Amino acid sequence: MPRTERPENQCVYKIGIYGWRKRCLYLFVLLLLIILLVNFGLTIWILKVMWFSPTGMGHLRVTKDGLRLEGESEFLFPLYAKEIHSRVDSSLLLQSTQNVTVNARNSEGEVTGRLKVGPKMVEVQSQQFQINSKDGKPLFTVDEKEVVVGTDKLRVTGPEGALFEHSVETPLVRADPFQDLR
Repeated sequence: MPRTERPENQCVYKIGIYGWRKRCLYLFVLLLLIILLVNFGLTIWILKVMWFSPTGMGHLRVTKDGLRLEGESEFLFPLYAKEIHSRVDSSLLLQSTQNVTVNARNSEGEVTGRLKVGPKMVEVQSQQFQINSKDGKPLFTVDEKEVVVGTDKLRVTGPEGALFEHSVETPLVRADPFQDLR
C-alpha cells in the first residue's frame, strides 16, 4: 500500500477555551456561585427575622375568619377593616401621637360619620350622637334639633349652676338635702 504523506505546514486548530479566557470563565462561575449563596443566606435570614410560617407572619395569623393579630402592632398608613375585636379577657387599645379617627363610609366611599379623639377633645360628626346605658336604654342623645337627657335624674354640680336662656319645664326642682334652693 502506498503511504500518503502529510504536508508539514498544516495548522492544527484547538477547539475549546484555553488560557486567560478559561480562567475568566471559572472566575465568573465562582462569582455567580458566591452571589447565589449570599442571596440564599439573606432569604433564610429574612424568613427567620420576620417569623414567616405557614400560618402567617410574626404575630399576624391567617385564620378562616380573617386575620388575627396577637400582641402590639404599628400601622403607618390607614387601616381598613370590617370588624375589629379584642380578646375576651382584654380591652382594645388604640394609641396615636396625634389623634385617633374612626370613619364610617357608605357604599360610594363617602364619609357618613366620624369619631375623632384628640389630645384635648372628642369630636363626633354625625347625624345623631347617642350614649346608651348597659341595658341599651338611651341616656344622652344629640341631633341637629334637640338634646335629650333620658335619665331619671339630672344633676348640675357646677358652682354657677345652670343658665337657661328660654323657658324650662320640669315636674320637680329641688336642692340637695339640707341645702338651700336658689
